[in-house]
Amino acid sequence: MSYQVLARKWRPANFHEMQGQQHVLQALINGLDSDRLHHAYLFTGTRGVGKTSIARILAKCLNCERGVSSKPCGECSACAEIAENRFVDLIEVDAASRTKVEDTRELLENVQYAPTVGRFKIYLIDEVHMLSTHSFNALLKTLEEPPAHVKFLLATTDPQRLPATVLSRCLQFSLKNIGPDLIVDHLQKVLGAEGVTAEEAALWHIARAAAGSMRDALSLTDQAIAFGGTGIIEADVRAMLGSIDRDSICELIRCLVARDARAALDLVEQAASNGVDLENMLAELQNALHGIAIFQAVPEYKARELERAAELKQFAAQLAAEDVQLFYQISLNAQRDLPFAPEPKLAIEMAVMRMLAFLPAGQAVDVSNNPAAGPAGPAITPATPPSTTPSTTPSVLPSTPVPPTSAQPIPGGVQGSGQVSAPVASESALQARQHSAPTVEKKKTDLSHVAGLDWLAVFPDLNLSGMARNVAANCELTSFSQNEVVFCLDEVNCKLFQQAHVRQIEGALQASLGAPVKVSLHSGVVSSETPYLKAQREKRERQQAAIDSIMSDETINDLLQTFGGQVDQSSIRPLD
Repeated sequence: MSYQVLARKWRPANFHEMQGQQHVLQALINGLDSDRLHHAYLFTGTRGVGKTSIARILAKCLNCERGVSSKPCGECSACAEIAENRFVDLIEVDAASRTKVEDTRELLENVQYAPTVGRFKIYLIDEVHMLSTHSFNALLKTLEEPPAHVKFLLATTDPQRLPATVLSRCLQFSLKNIGPDLIVDHLQKVLGAEGVTAEEAALWHIARAAAGSMRDALSLTDQAIAFGGTGIIEADVRAMLGSIDRDSICELIRCLVARDARAALDLVEQAASNGVDLENMLAELQNALHGIAIFQAVPEYKARELERAAELKQFAAQLAAEDVQLFYQISLNAQRDLPFAPEPKLAIEMAVMRMLAFLPAGQAVDVSNNPAAGPAGPAITPATPPSTTPSTTPSVLPSTPVPPTSAQPIPGGVQGSGQVSAPVASESALQARQHSAPTVEKKKTDLSHVAGLDWLAVFPDLNLSGMARNVAANCELTSFSQNEVVFCLDEVNCKLFQQAHVRQIEGALQASLGAPVKVSLHSGVVSSETPYLKAQREKRERQQAAIDSIMSDETINDLLQTFGGQVDQSSIRPLD
């Protein structure tokens, strides 16, 4: 006997063997058991989710020799012939190959005649959306009022292309994509019955590659059996699918955490050389980042599909939540940009460079030997902030607004006047920088050497970025004692505040003041100027100064009088 592929061999023979689609099965089972039968059923959904399988099972239920029920016997001649696709009263039509109106009329000529051997004459029209407009028009009357012995079972992957007149004449059932966990469970049962050993991790790769289709999953399983020879192992499935192993993805994330651009690019180069599908590499990176975000929000979360959970939990402790979201968004954008890149490898490399470029400057984490290790090495020395003196010579022509710096308020933006240095590239570069930069005495027992704290003056030089800088920009200094600084955060801007921001502000203040300091922060109504409010005030003052300068310029006034023009003040920008 010739080999029968798994997708055909394991096609469900009854509703009990169907995987998923319980919302559809329940309606059909109740209708069959209560003898409430419609004359036309429409099954919609993507490929391989069970549309034709359900239609054939329904045909068995209607023509089983033991009577109409939701549990066909599977043994009578009608059930056997339907299973073998040779039942004379089950007319299966592929609408993609019979689109002409003449084909539809020929099909309907025999509708009036009683079934030959069965209880009902059943017309199963697959990919019904491929019929022409004239074919639908020819079908409408019969579809609405067929003889009592006729049932129509329609299936399509594109219900939007069906006329509303057809949809209104059918009971419509929308089949869902099958989840990876359900696919893995079914594959384990099938392979157990087939006597084929399989690693669960390999089955998860197959389930994700199937993208919701059980038929695709079984076909890929057939391919994996042929590829592996004796069993299905993860390495073989990855090679077959061109996917990257999760260890390499975890190593890439370690490189990002450690800001090791060289190692990250080497990993991308190695993946490309090994024939890895680089789009799949991005998908695996997104899966890992999703797992990290899940563990950050729900540390005790348990999910079968989250491979390498221990490593992901360690990364969840090392990365800030906003950095994880940043990485995820950049990877999504890179996936979108793949078709436009000169070659896929360049798109992946640029995505990695973007992740490192937009990662807030700060301490790199040493993860070379221990992924769970904490921050290592000295803090990065802030660079000297640029001058913020406003220019009094604005331009009369419209210009592109200057992009905001990393310090933006939670609802708006702070035009930051301080900058931080780029991440240190190597240990030797760090040592050279430490020798050239002025050092600050770090071992202080208290802040007694600091006479006062001018928060508005200190803020621009703080080595802060991202949301922590936004929070600090909206804080008001309420008290300053020997070892403690207390801030009030504007309650309007505290929705995205996290306790981790306090630790970041505390570390930045310690580096700036050169002494241990404890930061306390509470929300409330600020009564004095915050760094953000100061920046906004200075911005307004610069804008007004620019407008005044333009409006008082004699040359411009002469031009306005000569040509009868007027100045569009909204186009005036100060030269910052």
